[in-house]
Amino acid sequence: MMYRRWFLSVIIGLSVSLGTHLSLRAQSPDTAPVELKALITQIDAAGNRQDIERIRSLYSDQYVTADGLMLNEFTQGLQQLWEQYPDLNYTTELLSWEKKATGWVAETLTTVTGNRQEGGRKIQLESKIKSRQTFQEDKLVRQEILNEETRLTAGENPPEVTVNVPETVKVGESFDFDVIVDEPLSDELLAGMATTEAIKSDRYLDPATMQLELLQSGGLFKRVPAGETPENRWLSAILVRSGGITVVTHRVRIMD
Repeated sequence: MMYRRWFLSVIIGLSVSLGTHLSLRAQSPDTAPVELKALITQIDAAGNRQDIERIRSLYSDQYVTADGLMLNEFTQGLQQLWEQYPDLNYTTELLSWEKKATGWVAETLTTVTGNRQEGGRKIQLESKIKSRQTFQEDKLVRQEILNEETRLTAGENPPEVTVNVPETVKVGESFDFDVIVDEPLSDELLAGMATTEAIKSDRYLDPATMQLELLQSGGLFKRVPAGETPENRWLSAILVRSGGITVVTHRVRIMD
C-alpha cells in the first residue's frame, strides 16, 4: 500500500519570517502597533477567503522562505491546497514582535484546520506552525519556520498517537523519532512507515511516497542520525489500521 503525503508547513503557514541569525528583543503582543496586528489579520482573512490576488498584494515580490520557496511556488502550492481543502481555516496568534529600521519582525503561531472527502472517507487536517516573520513597507518579505506539527486523519477510528521528537538537535548527534499508538491494539493489525527527508523547496510540490509495512508493535520507533551540516528535516510517519489512518509530520532543525 502506498500513501502520498503533503508537506504543509510553508503552504499553510501564512505568517512568515527572517532568518536563524536574528535574535529578537521580544516585546509583548499587547504593545504591538495597530498596523502590524492589522497586517496579520488581513493575511488570515485573505487565506480564509482563498483570495490569491489579495495574498499576492500582501507579500513582497522578493518574498522567499528559509527553505528556498519563492512567491510563485508558494502561491501555486497554496492554490493546490485550497482545491483539496475548500473549507481551510487560518487563525494566527501574535507571540512577540520587535521594531526594526525598515519594518517589524514578529513571531506568530498559526493554526490551520480543514476537511475533505476522498474515496468515501473524511480526511481532517490540523497543523500548528510557529514562525518568525519580517514585514517591510506593509508587506511580508521573508520566512523562517521555528516549529511545525501537521496531522492528517482519515476514517471513523484513526489511530490516536503520541509523537516524541525534538525540535532542535546539534550536528553530528542522533535522535529518536517515536510515534506511539495510545490505545491497546488487541488482535488488530497495524501497518505503517516512518521517513526522514531534508527540506527543500521542490519537495513542497513533489512530496515523497511512503511504502507501508506490517508492524509488530504499537507504533513506530526510528533512530535518526542528524548529519554533519546544519539543515532542516521533515520527520513523517503514517499508521494504518482497519478503522482509519493517521499521518504526522514534524520539523526538526539541525543546528551548530
